Amino acid sequence: MPIVLTGPALAVLLFVFGIPIILLLLTSLNAPAFSLANYQAFFGHPANVRVLIQTVEISVVATAICLLIGYPTAYLIVAASKYLRTALIVLVIVPYLTSGLVRTYAWTVILGDRGIINNLLLDLGLISSPLPLIYNRMAVYIGMVHIMLPMIILPLVSVMIGIDKSLMAAARSMGARPFAAFWRVFFPLSMPGVRSGSLLVFVICLGFYITPAALGGLGDAMLSTIMASQVQTYLDMGLIAAEAFVLLAVAIVVLSMLGLDLSGTQGRTAQSAGKPWLSWLPSPSVPKRYLSELIAPIRAKRWTAQLYQGGGDGRWPNVVGAMLLVVVMFYLLFPELLVVVMSFSAGRFLTFPPSGLSLQWYRSFFGDQSWYDAAWTSIQIGAVVAILSTIVGTLAAYGFSRTLPRLRRILTMVILTPITFPVIVVGIATYLGLVKLGLLGSMTGVVLAHTIGAIGYVVVIVSATLANFDRRLEQAAKSLRASPWQTFMRVTLPLIRPGIIGGAVFAFLHSFDEVVITSLVSGFSVRTLPLKMWEDIRHQIDPTIAAVSVLLMVLPVFCLIVVHVTGWRFGPRRQLALSDHPT
Repeated sequence: MPIVLTGPALAVLLFVFGIPIILLLLTSLNAPAFSLANYQAFFGHPANVRVLIQTVEISVVATAICLLIGYPTAYLIVAASKYLRTALIVLVIVPYLTSGLVRTYAWTVILGDRGIINNLLLDLGLISSPLPLIYNRMAVYIGMVHIMLPMIILPLVSVMIGIDKSLMAAARSMGARPFAAFWRVFFPLSMPGVRSGSLLVFVICLGFYITPAALGGLGDAMLSTIMASQVQTYLDMGLIAAEAFVLLAVAIVVLSMLGLDLSGTQGRTAQSAGKPWLSWLPSPSVPKRYLSELIAPIRAKRWTAQLYQGGGDGRWPNVVGAMLLVVVMFYLLFPELLVVVMSFSAGRFLTFPPSGLSLQWYRSFFGDQSWYDAAWTSIQIGAVVAILSTIVGTLAAYGFSRTLPRLRRILTMVILTPITFPVIVVGIATYLGLVKLGLLGSMTGVVLAHTIGAIGYVVVIVSATLANFDRRLEQAAKSLRASPWQTFMRVTLPLIRPGIIGGAVFAFLHSFDEVVITSLVSGFSVRTLPLKMWEDIRHQIDPTIAAVSVLLMVLPVFCLIVVHVTGWRFGPRRQLALSDHPT
């Protein structure tokens, strides 16, 4: 029974997250007395309601900005030539894989009172005192959009690439103008990417903790920030649990209304992807149909008049599109490149441009035992998480690929809950689970807390690899008397090895970069590199952080190279060899 292979992954998820989230719900209801006292206490304070509304407002605005910037960017990337498209996708992936803490730190350097912008304006004599560019709502939006923009561009690109371009040409041949063809043909077909990207960005923004705390002021606090401070200062689990489920309820309501399919099933069209609640609202199609009939003669006359006219000058749209791509890529990459340059500064403080070049901050990092210990702890935890999640995640993905589609969708949604729920809710549930297991503040506890999210990445990546796997190769091996174990080790494993390596790399990066959940479950005995970096950003201005940031930027680039090399080495050539010789 292949479903048995999913047992280890589901067991880890159940004990570390599943049972604790149920206990958290019961705690919020004051079990076994069962009352709504905690929810009444939360909504009874106007300040709490104001923070909740502010959290939703910030998440909605950040998501809208990401969509307004991300959609045309994704469209232009897809319309580019093959090699340029590949280069642009890589430029989007690199900041996506870079630590969010590093990108937040970059914006503190840019927007600070003695940051790049204020220093430049002061040197030019345009201002006499620093502008308040940081610790306000605008800074929060700049930081959040910078972090979340790749997350909406990549799903849009993946959907747009699959749209048949001949449909647009057919619409143009029927007299539709370029915008009409785009709006009535291309845009509806791209809605699955719009919906999935927007909802994932919104849900993740609900749980944002680091960026609002670093870039926002006291009036820009989000509910996740308050929850994290309550866990670390005074432990009223009833109220904290109620706040967590209020935030989770907002996420679930929005996901249910707009119909996000978390299972990642293939081959489903936008029309058959499940009916959201909004589909029950009255449809505006009838008035639109009557309006179209009224203006049809005008359209026919205009189309006849323009039928044999030459096309307009298409240079300006190309110029505007190129400028938009340059601006977006500059926005995504400049903060990180700026930190790289400043990390080599020879002065006592970070300045741009540097007064001289020096490796003093890198020597400071490697010579400081606290930084070295934190880095070594992160490497150890990341390696263990990568090994554990890769083993159980690969087994789960292999079991999913052999089960019924309906069961596979349900189990996949369960596996992906830790990476689709607001991270602060996952952190508090994991905190409660590790308290029950007696592992709070231990290396084992931190490994388990990271593993529940890393398993989701491994399952997604390995499942995508298995989707393209030709199962006839397994059948051929078995027909030649190979046992199931021999078939898996000599046929299946070599072919899905690039996916397994990619899953392991993403699991390691997920663990190495994690700071929110780690800050809740690590106690005082475990200090990872991102956690120490976050504490230093909050409490002191240490230029060594710039050197640490550069090292954290180099890590995902190195991992991308590893994934690319292993995919090229073990990919098509190995499958071709096995196609000729199955055993």
